[in-house]
Amino acid sequence: MTIRRKDALLSEIGKVKEILQGIPMENVIDRFGLEARLKELNLELERLPDQFQEAEKLSLTFRGEPVRGSSAISADFAGNASSAFADAFSAVMAGLKGALKYVGPIPDKETSPLMITGMATGSYGFEMELPPSQGELFSDDANVGKAVEIVKDLLRVSAKGSDDDILDIVEEIHPRAVRKVADFLSIVSKKGAWCGLEFRDSYFKFSSLDEIIFSEQRLRQENISENQEVYFGEFQGFLPHGRNFEFVVSDGSGIIRGRLGPDIEDPEILNREWLHRPTSVKFNVIQVGQSRPRYTLVSLDDLG
Repeated sequence: MTIRRKDALLSEIGKVKEILQGIPMENVIDRFGLEARLKELNLELERLPDQFQEAEKLSLTFRGEPVRGSSAISADFAGNASSAFADAFSAVMAGLKGALKYVGPIPDKETSPLMITGMATGSYGFEMELPPSQGELFSDDANVGKAVEIVKDLLRVSAKGSDDDILDIVEEIHPRAVRKVADFLSIVSKKGAWCGLEFRDSYFKFSSLDEIIFSEQRLRQENISENQEVYFGEFQGFLPHGRNFEFVVSDGSGIIRGRLGPDIEDPEILNREWLHRPTSVKFNVIQVGQSRPRYTLVSLDDLG
């Protein structure tokens, strides 16, 4: 939390200096404790890293029945909507890391929260500061900024994109994370409101209540099917870098193209031990609406 600690130090240094200015120099005893504290604060400030990444912020705004123009918003609605958005953000972040499960608590939700830092301009809403990109949950491929971008993209494609566009995002994160975004949209729309999200100079907003309801329905579990299907055939090839495979079904029904799940740490073992070998395979199959089904080999235990 380098940025927040620096802000706290600068604030306290300013207050101590202000107090010292009101104490005459000859009052040595009165000044002693404050001067010692000022020295400690300046020393800690000097020890902070010289370079750090400025905390990024997003703007989440609302329109509709709970909002009075750009001047006021229902307190109950604001609390429920902001909490649901934070849950969706945390779930997407965990999904990017591969740490999200179908049940149980969302990883690092409490330790890496979004922080409301002010009111967003324009429509009424909130400015939120993202947690710093550090710790186990964050890596080059799964960082907080990317999580916000994915939430924004999911809002956009659920309103204006195809079923395959939605499925691309479902595969990248996790069906549970998508349901958390749907929960957020449900809380907003049920109160007769719709929303917009701005991040990194890019902005998406729903145009109406009907549009946000339409998006929420497309992201619901009822529109996203996930099941396991068993096939018998042979793997024709694996691409370890892209984690992709081709599987020829023995009954002649066709070729299945899919990808390997994140729990398969050594994809090369498939080329060594399973290539062109007749086998039974259980695939995880996901489909959104009328999209093409996507096949994933989740575990090596699903072979044989």
